[in-house]
Amino acid sequence: MMHTLYVVATPIGNLEDVTLRALRLLQEVSIIAAEDTRTTRKLLRRHNIRTPLVSYYEGNRFLRIPFLLERLQEGDVALVSDAGMPGIRDPGYELVRAAIKAGVPVVPVPGPSAVTTALAASGLPADQFLFLGFLPSRRKERLQLLQRVSRQPYTLVVFEAPHRLRASLEDMAAALGSDRHVAVCRELTKLYEEIYRGTISQAQAHFVLPRGEFTLVIAGADENNGSEEDTLQDAVDGLRRLKAVGIPAREAVAQVMAQYDLPRRRVYQMWLELAG
Repeated sequence: MMHTLYVVATPIGNLEDVTLRALRLLQEVSIIAAEDTRTTRKLLRRHNIRTPLVSYYEGNRFLRIPFLLERLQEGDVALVSDAGMPGIRDPGYELVRAAIKAGVPVVPVPGPSAVTTALAASGLPADQFLFLGFLPSRRKERLQLLQRVSRQPYTLVVFEAPHRLRASLEDMAAALGSDRHVAVCRELTKLYEEIYRGTISQAQAHFVLPRGEFTLVIAGADENNGSEEDTLQDAVDGLRRLKAVGIPAREAVAQVMAQYDLPRRRVYQMWLELAG
């Protein structure tokens, strides 16, 4: 008989941000699969929970999944991530998928989420949003992704590491425009929580030496796409921003051509005029 896999949300910072149901289940299950056992152990110690822990993270997931499926034949298992809801930008979804395939009941236990927390505090529309997770670490792929979503009307939400924040803001300015509004949320629910609201260029000036964990909420594009003349001007502006950050002609032309659905010859001519 298969028991239940509980997918349990845990605090994203403040250890008080955990539900009574989550604490009860973490006490009752036979074992807890944790992305970072050190982080989870702090939570368990705070609430006097002595349930056994086993690590489950990106590097050992293929070994752990069969083991956890076996444990589910003996008792209930709780899956927790380093912070927030398991399965969102972490290997938890692979265990959930394997459990579903094996016929194991999967029960979500909702709670804290950096995505919804940042959205709620951003002051930007949250009725529709597009979550991009962590942006690509390589600049070329990062710019390509930002260009693809640059005309989407939806609010954008991304995670970013402190050592890449300034580079990502620079690329956002190039792909989305430096005057696009953004809320940069740092260390959410922690002691040094900061929510900076302004334009991308203002955020670049503010975060000179970024520290901590970041969630960025970025305004969507204006839903009014405007006239053909506006589209052409936007394309020229996009080329100018890409040129300013050193993107080669062929790559810049290809990105703007795809973004604005314009002929290659037309976009290349714009590039030559900018270079002239």
